[in-house]
Amino acid sequence: MWGEIDPPVRTQPSVCETEDKPELPEEAATIPQKYDFVRPTVSQQPRPEPQSVSQAETSCINDMVEAIAKSGSPVKSQQIGEAELTLEERREELLDQYRSRPLVFLERYHACLKPQNLSAFAHVCSDPRVIHYSKVIQRRAAACTNRTRVRNQRYAALRALQREGEYFSEEQMRMRQPLLYEQYVGQYLTDEEVLERSQDAMLDDTQGGPGAPAGGSGGLAHLLLNSYQERLIQHRLQEEQEREDGAQEEEEDDDDDDNAARQKDWAPSAEEKALLREEFISQMHQRFLDGKDKDFNYSEVDENPDYDNLDIVSRDAEDKYFDEDDDEEEEEEDMTE
Repeated sequence: MWGEIDPPVRTQPSVCETEDKPELPEEAATIPQKYDFVRPTVSQQPRPEPQSVSQAETSCINDMVEAIAKSGSPVKSQQIGEAELTLEERREELLDQYRSRPLVFLERYHACLKPQNLSAFAHVCSDPRVIHYSKVIQRRAAACTNRTRVRNQRYAALRALQREGEYFSEEQMRMRQPLLYEQYVGQYLTDEEVLERSQDAMLDDTQGGPGAPAGGSGGLAHLLLNSYQERLIQHRLQEEQEREDGAQEEEEDDDDDDNAARQKDWAPSAEEKALLREEFISQMHQRFLDGKDKDFNYSEVDENPDYDNLDIVSRDAEDKYFDEDDDEEEEEEDMTE
């Protein structure tokens, strides 16, 4: 009869309908459990991390592995006679060690790492070993920066002393290191050159040079002072020679004696003399930069901000004196920990 038609059966709502109508009618409670899952909307889905972050992390790890691979540090135990690993094999071995045991990797290779490499261990940064070696790496980098600053200041002071004073004159350097001077320059001087050197020293005294007494006007006082300084140089030369001979006695053999005899008979040419003199001057410069001039007050240089500006020197000239092996310094620091 009219009005007795059965009501239509409600079908299962589609996903789109579910998304449009989050509040379901009571009939939805009778839907089987397998349909209870509702797919999240696009706005609810988790967003992937930016690709640039993973690329930065990968770049950091690759740079770290590359530095260690090229450092020459042993990365794998090898049998005697076994072929050395290629650079690519070293990279692969290091990368495998880092991925499998990052804490052991850090402990083993921390001497080769820089502060910028520490981000590679962010996922284990709470471990006490990571905290310890991070401090070691940062402290070593700070010390290296300080050493570079000090050497830069000393180099600026060296250039100033060359321009303004007599500190690096041949006579002054001979007074500071008579044995070194004798080995590179003095023993090859002719009698005429020795006389000329003495006359130059006397002329400096007469003109009020660095060895002359303040307020003097030359004469006998300068001659006496020059003679006294020469006796000091000869006395120091003899002491240094005796110490060196004593240190070499245990190492010398017949071949060394023959080589020494041949060296005494060797007469360098004018060009060779010039090269020997340049080598002596270079070593005296390096001694100054290394802080080995005992009578020089380095605090006036190392703590003087006036020497922070290195515009007066070129980078190439600076690098000539700053080619020390920093790895040896790092090893010494690690041994003192």
